[in-house]
Amino acid sequence: MRIEKDFEQLSSIKTAGIILRPSSPELKDTYFKIKELFQNADIEILLEDNSAHMIDLIGLPLDELCQRADFLISVGGDGTLLSVVRKSFKYDKPVLGINLGTLGFLTDISMHQLPNFIKDLKNNIYKIDGRMMIEGSVNLNKFVAFNDIVISRKSISSMIKIAAKIDGKHFNSYFGDGVIISTPTGSTAYNLSVGGPIVYPLTEAFIVTPVAPHSLTQRPLVMPADFEIEFKITDNQGAVVIVDGQDIYEVEQNQSIKIKSAPKKAKMIHRVQRNYFEVLNEKLRWGN
Repeated sequence: MRIEKDFEQLSSIKTAGIILRPSSPELKDTYFKIKELFQNADIEILLEDNSAHMIDLIGLPLDELCQRADFLISVGGDGTLLSVVRKSFKYDKPVLGINLGTLGFLTDISMHQLPNFIKDLKNNIYKIDGRMMIEGSVNLNKFVAFNDIVISRKSISSMIKIAAKIDGKHFNSYFGDGVIISTPTGSTAYNLSVGGPIVYPLTEAFIVTPVAPHSLTQRPLVMPADFEIEFKITDNQGAVVIVDGQDIYEVEQNQSIKIKSAPKKAKMIHRVQRNYFEVLNEKLRWGN
């Protein structure tokens, strides 16, 4: 039986900042419903300015929103939450995901569950999970990833060649379409689609998975998060580095991508009833 641990709690539950799914003006009514539910529980609601502009309201810049809010609310799906976590990461704010579609790996609270969850929130019946983040650098660019960093070929007509080091020591050379470096949270994303392992999201580990490798002996590798990994592009076509499917950086021959675990974790607010393995069962249709 797994030993339960004590979860972090919010120091204050007075103000929440909302970020809506982009390009979705139809969420205006949903926003007002969410705002009403939280205000009825004496929780002030602030709206991020891009979200506000989308539904013809006035909001706050994300930086100011993060400074004023006790926690953030992402309204949409896993993609919206992914963006919110990355953009707000430096402010160390817990994020609650409200899912407007099918059950997500990250967003587990639906609109019909929200009234009861707000009651639980006010009564400190919730949990905050700490999720490992990846810190990466290429050239002078530094970034963080919640799901994964993908090193991919520029041209579809040729393979990419990548030399990999762990803590400064060579351990592998990859030949193929690319390499995925995933967090445990991201193990159910691109990593899963190319045959990588599912890793429990509160684990602290890197998952390094080759994409369409030239050799069948190249297999996914799970390693402790206290290693620093370096990937050097060794062919003349260069590569692209894709961070959480949202930001792209170009890398030239003989340039390196350095990756390590971020010094702090992302914070996710969940229902105490949430069971990760039930989510896997439903999303992946295990046993069906």
